[in-house]
Amino acid sequence: MERELDEEELQDLYAWIDKIPLSRPKRNIANDFSDGVMAAEVVKHFFPRLIDLHNYTPASSTQQKLSNWNLLNRKVFSKLNFHVPEKSVKKIVLRTAGVIESVLSALREKIDKKLEHNTHNILDLEYYDTRNPDNTHTDLQSEVTQMAREGLKKDEKFKLENSRMQNAPQFYSHLDPALRQILKEKEHAAMALQETVEILQMKVSKLERLVQLKDMRIDDLRQNLEMCNCQKGKHNDSNTSST
Repeated sequence: MERELDEEELQDLYAWIDKIPLSRPKRNIANDFSDGVMAAEVVKHFFPRLIDLHNYTPASSTQQKLSNWNLLNRKVFSKLNFHVPEKSVKKIVLRTAGVIESVLSALREKIDKKLEHNTHNILDLEYYDTRNPDNTHTDLQSEVTQMAREGLKKDEKFKLENSRMQNAPQFYSHLDPALRQILKEKEHAAMALQETVEILQMKVSKLERLVQLKDMRIDDLRQNLEMCNCQKGKHNDSNTSST
């Protein structure tokens, strides 16, 4: 867990963290992440439904910091097949240099694997649909696949998810147990992929805004350059006339 990162790995990790909108600006990473709150925000950014930030209190006391990290281990990291050893947690809380970077790097790998796994699950769902054209529940499967492809607004997705959870017994009660379990798993996989779609859409929007800002900056620089060249030309003409 406490693998020392080289300079290139550190810079790559810092760049990754900088792309994530956090509640506090990153000044000293050992201090910033010591209470576990920003680590919770990192997970929230990629898997919004996986974590409730209200459960994690910004803290300066060692006891509350330990409580936050222990809750992350039990409730959140376990779903990512990830765990921060107690020894490492204590070092993070004490702001020991180099430890949080190693933990965040390992967490990043687990997040990437989870996102990749969600993508593979939805691809399996599409394969299942095409290989079972006579299945009487293809409409339900197609609806889930279409939802993952096109995306739903958050409020619509919330209502749809709640409705499905409430009506699941009606949909699946007369199916073979094995098929019923497959359908439920694929539905959950589709919802997880939708989270990924929303995150990517948000990133695309931010990148588009950055491009706009850069274009504006380039235009400003170009105008300044033209003004400088114009003034330089006038200065040269003035010198020529005086001679």
